[in-house]
This record gives sequence, structure tokens and C-alpha cells, in this order.
Amino acid sequence: MTAWTWQYDGYDPAAERLRESLCTLGNGYVATRGALPECAADDVHYPGTYAAGCYNRLTSTVAGRRVENEDMVNLPNWLPLRFRLPGGDWLTPDTAPVLGHRQSVHLDCGLLERHTRYGLGDGRVLDVRQRRLVHMADPHLAALRTELTAQGGAVELDAEAALDGGVTNAGVARYRELEGRHLTHVHTGDAAPDTVWLRCRTRTSDIRFGLAARVTADVPVVAAHAQPRAVQRMRLLVDPGRTTVVDKTVALHTSRDAAISDPLQAAVDRVEAAPAFDALLRSHRTAWNQLWRRAELEVPGEAGHILRLHLFHVLQTLSPHTADLDVGVPARGLHGEAYRGHVFWDELFVLPYLNLHFPEVSRALLHYRHRRLDPARTAARALGRRGARYPWQSGSDGREETQQLHLNPRSGRWLPDHSHLQHHVGSAIAYNVWQYCEASGDAEFLHTEGAEMLLEIARFWADSAAWDAGLGRHRIPGVVGPDEYHDAYPGAGRPGLDDNAYTNVTAAWVLARTLEVLRTLPEPRRREVVERTGLDGGELERWEDVSRTLHVPFHDGVVSQFDGYGDLAELDWEDYRRRYGDIRRLDRILEAEGDTVNRYRASKQADVLMLGYLFSPAELRGLFDRLGYRLDEETWQRTVDHYLARTSHGSTLSGLVHGWILARCRRAEAWTFCQEALKGDVADLQGGTTGEGIHLGAMAGTLDLVQRGLTGLETRAGALWLDPVPLPELSSYGFSLRYQGDWGVRLRLEHGLLEIAVPPSDPVPIEVRLPDRTVRVRPGDTCRLALPD
Repeated sequence: MTAWTWQYDGYDPAAERLRESLCTLGNGYVATRGALPECAADDVHYPGTYAAGCYNRLTSTVAGRRVENEDMVNLPNWLPLRFRLPGGDWLTPDTAPVLGHRQSVHLDCGLLERHTRYGLGDGRVLDVRQRRLVHMADPHLAALRTELTAQGGAVELDAEAALDGGVTNAGVARYRELEGRHLTHVHTGDAAPDTVWLRCRTRTSDIRFGLAARVTADVPVVAAHAQPRAVQRMRLLVDPGRTTVVDKTVALHTSRDAAISDPLQAAVDRVEAAPAFDALLRSHRTAWNQLWRRAELEVPGEAGHILRLHLFHVLQTLSPHTADLDVGVPARGLHGEAYRGHVFWDELFVLPYLNLHFPEVSRALLHYRHRRLDPARTAARALGRRGARYPWQSGSDGREETQQLHLNPRSGRWLPDHSHLQHHVGSAIAYNVWQYCEASGDAEFLHTEGAEMLLEIARFWADSAAWDAGLGRHRIPGVVGPDEYHDAYPGAGRPGLDDNAYTNVTAAWVLARTLEVLRTLPEPRRREVVERTGLDGGELERWEDVSRTLHVPFHDGVVSQFDGYGDLAELDWEDYRRRYGDIRRLDRILEAEGDTVNRYRASKQADVLMLGYLFSPAELRGLFDRLGYRLDEETWQRTVDHYLARTSHGSTLSGLVHGWILARCRRAEAWTFCQEALKGDVADLQGGTTGEGIHLGAMAGTLDLVQRGLTGLETRAGALWLDPVPLPELSSYGFSLRYQGDWGVRLRLEHGLLEIAVPPSDPVPIEVRLPDRTVRVRPGDTCRLALPD
């Protein structure tokens, strides 16, 4: 394994799903899991292919109730290519002796290489080498080259390539009681002696798909159709010392594509015009080289190796091709079916990285939210409020996609799901709008779509706040915070909690920030926004008032997660760790025991502490000051200690947030959590979840941990603000970024020395502000600064 290769040696059925996720190839438009082409979907293998934004809605009967779910659709499988001795079984690692197996992802060029040696008996060995790509230059193309070599004697093989339309969504075990047959009207045919096609559509969303496959070999290729599969067959003679090559090139189009008429005809035309494998690989490498130049990251050692893998998967899910699509940030990438491919708040952890490298992608992802502003307004009206209530889970059209029931695998019971009460997703969207505009300098977006989203989210928070005369403050009732374990008070007849601290403080930030944006809008723009939204002066006065009077509860000298949190019982953490070992999903453990986590001071992930992730210490103190509370360093340290001791880290985001915060306040413990964030997926720390799809927010968050967390990098007031923290285990790193349109600004930290370089092509100097000085770095200059110990 090299710094630019992610490799697995040996065949391990128990690890196959994990490897398939981490060996996924994609280009921002479509992605295919790293399954072996000769293996069909079963309990070991799952060859899923997913196109960004392609969803379908089905109704299932669960626990006596009819429930509706929208899922990202598993598309027809383009991978199948299998071999067998005439009259024998198909060769797979599960049916034939495996003498050697290696699977490698070449991160520099987005190439998956597989090498397997099958024992055939009589001293003969079949050596199978495959290289696979999902094209980064032409997002509609994918290709598979298979090289077969024989040892110990000639080998005659029957070979079969296929496009398989008989797939379902079955990649997540706990969803298998739900309806998963999303494809219908599957038809197949052939367009040329070497080319077959498959077309189908989704059952309710009526998205049409067209796939075409061209197979090239040194022998005749015969098309045969066995619905729902388009099949191509050939007879191969593999002689010792001579490599037999079979190339499979595939094109995919959907009816959601731009400039499309018939997806099938587009796919056939594209695959017939596609060059041979070597030429495809050259243009694919060029496209990846261009991406890596824009996303340059240098971190030594194991951490750097994992970070490069994380960056690779971020770029495969959200590439420059994404900028042309109407899609959001799928929480599990395009790598599997967990969370049904839905869009949560994970962009909060993804966009800060993209803003400084691929701002055009960030802008497109924010447009996804703006296009769904009307459904968010409708959702707010359904609650009797003005403004916009964005859904906790979003899919195709912006309605609330959060499931009504969820399965506890420990107890086998289906339970009500109240996570739709996580209204704080609106604050995350507002934060992303502001962060993008600060980093990119995109005043046009801020003054139009951005201002409109900010305004409607602020309006929702102002309308959600109720005045409590006895307390003398505004309160926000009936919500769920980022923790997710707590969704009701013990014994309560209704779900929801009052005055979640994270929700209230971020709501105050949204209100204050929106007021600032409205004050600074050029008059013509301000008039347009006011006319579009019906804003009146009385609303602005209320926003100002609410932004200063929202209630933040405290208990025992620390910030309370929500009002009444201090009245909950303490959990015997040592006992539960002794009995169960892994207690990340403590909620499931307690429910299976007939108990509920709502009774205890126990959190799934960072909740109050998320405030320290979003805001610098100075900005957070300022927010509390505005609300009339004092948050000094001692109070914040106590708050960190309190929740650190009471969090089970049942989310991959938890280690990231805790590592980020501890790097600034408890440095000696920070690296433990940083490592957990780095290894969350590669070591599958959540116990099998990575095989259902990567955790994109955590992956992007680790990149941002280096980019902003350890450097203290902020983009505000027309300057780059830096306040690096020395983390002994990660004291040397470098990266380039794009700041307000300038390309290639480079930062490097090397054992207490900070280096800032501005390329000569930049038009103006860049102002850099550190805690003890301000410097201006001119185009073509490099500034080197010694940092205090």
C-alpha cells in the first residue's frame, strides 16, 4: 500500500460490504460500489449503482401501519462479467479455490484494480486482473477491463457480460421489511453486434433510465436477452503466456439529465462513440489530476493516508459535475442505501471544506435548498408559523422525508420516529449560506437567493419563539436537538423538548445575522427581497427582540442541553460498558431492556458542544453576551467536561466535533477523538454501518479539521483569520485553498512555523490576521511567521 493507494489483501467475506463501500468509484453524477463483477447480490456482496438525485417513493405495511418512504434508487447493475469452465459453476471467490486476492483503489486516478488467482484443478490456475473506472471527464461513462492469464495449461472459458435490471433496494438489512422494488418496465435489446441496451423507469417518480454496454474481445460476442437482463456471451481460449482481454464500456443517461430527449438513445449514441479503454483512462487521469490540484492536501503518515481517502470519496460524491445537477448532500454519499440516500444537515460539515476549493459546487448545493424554499414555507404554515421550516430529511422535492417508524434491531420492535422535530436544520442551512458567501465573496448570491433563505429561516424562528412572562424571556418549545437520543420528557404524552440550547443559540445567531445582512443590502436588492417576502418593519423589531431574549438553560454551572436536563437521572456508565462493551447505540440497548434514554443524562453525540464547533470562542462569547448570559472560559470548560463524560458517540460526527473542540481547550485528549473521526469508516467503528454507505459528513469534517480546526481559519471581514493550535500528533501539514475567487493561496504549518504563499496570478494582496499581528501578503510573495508556543 502506498500513500496514493488504498489496498486490501486476501478475500474476507465478512469484510466484503465494508470494502465495497470504500472501493466505490464515482464522479458526482453516478457511483458504483466496489463489488466483484462476477458476484450477484447476496448476504456477502452488494453491487449497487446510484445516480445523484434519483429517488422513488413507495408505500409499505409495517407493524400494521402503511408507511411511505422515498429512497435513492439502486440502478440496473452494469458490472456483471463472469466466467466458468464449460458445464461448470461460475467462478467466484465463494465457489472456487482462491489462491490469491488483492483489491486496490488508486486514489490519484480513480481506478479500482482487482487481482484474483483461481485454482481450476489439474494444476491449472486462472489469473484475473481487472481495472475499473467511473469516468471523471465524461460522467455518463464507465469501463471495465478484464485481463485473463492461464498457468499450467490452456483454459477454455464460457464468459457472460450483462446489464441486470432485476435489482432491488436491499442493501440495508433493517429496511428489508419495506418495499424495495423501485424499477419497472425493464426492456432489453441490442444496437449492434457488440452492443446491448437496457431501459427502465421508476415506479412512481417515473424517472427513465437508459444503459448501453459495448463488449470488445478477440472472439465473437453474441447478444442474448433473458429479461430483465441484457446478456452478451462469448467462448474464450486462454493460452499460457498470452493475456486475453475483454473490455466492457457502459453509458448511462436518465430523464433528469440536461439537454435530454430519450435516455436510451443518448446512452447508445454515447457508448458507440466512446473511445477504447486506454484512451478513456488517459482522459480520466487528466480530469483527476485537475481535481487534485484544486484540492491539494499534504499530511504525513497514517493520518494523511486516511485523509486522502476521505477527500477521494468527497470528490466522487460532490465533484464539479455536481454543479450542473439539482442535488443535495447525501449523508451516506453515493455509496449505499443507508438513510435511504436522504439529505440531512451533513452539508454543515461538508460545505466549509468545499467553499475553499470548489465554491461552484457549494453554490449548487445551496441552490438545491433554495429551490425547495416553497415546500419549507408550506411546512412552516402547517405548524401555524410564518417563514420556512426545512425538513430534517430531504429528498427529491423538499418535503419531510423522515421515517415515521424506525426499527430497533436489538428488540425487533418498530418505534415512533420523532427526529423530524430537529428544526435546527434550518439554522445549519443559514450558516452554510453565510459561510459560503464569506469564503467566496459571492455578493450576488448573498443579495438574492441567500438573503431570501436567511430571511425565511429567521422568520420561522421568530414565529416559533413564545414569550414567557414569568421567565422574562422567549422560549422555543417542542424540538429535538442534535443529540437525537432525547426526543421527549420522561413519561410525557407528546414528543419534543423545550429550549434546546443549541437550537436557541443558533436561532439567535440566524436572527442577528439576517438583520445584519438586511441592513447592508444595496437598496434596490433590499427592496426586491422585501417585496418578494412581504417583510415589514414590525417583524424586524421582533427579530431584534427575540435575538436578545431567547432562553438558554443552565444547571450546576454548565449550559443545559435543554430545559429540565438537570432533573434527569445519572446513568451507570461503567455498568453498561461492562455488560455490553460497545454502547454507542445506548438508546437501542435501553429500549430493548424496557427502559428509555429519555430518563438519563446521556447523549448520542455532541449537542451543546456543537456550538463550539460552529463558532470561535470569541464569537460564541459574543452570542451569549447578546442573549444576556456570561459564558466565560471556566463555564465552557465545565460544560465540555460535563458532556464529554456523558456521551456515547453513537454518531461518526461525535468524535470529529469533540476532537475539534478539545484541540483548543483540552489538547492532551484531542488526538483520541481525532483518531476516532479519522478511523470511523475505515475501521467501521459503528459496527457494520460503513458497509451500508460511507459517512460523508465525517469524512469531509476531518478534512476541515485540518483546514480550519487546527489552523483556526476563518473567512470574515475581508480577511483570512488564523489562530493555529499545536497538536503534537499533527504538527506538520499543508494545503492550498481558493479564497474569494483567488486560486492557489497556500498555507503550511511545520513545527511552529506558519508559511503563507500567494500566487503571482492573484490580483490583490491578501490580509491575514493572527491573534498578535496582521500581515498583508502580496501576489507572488511567501510570508513565514514563527508561532508562539
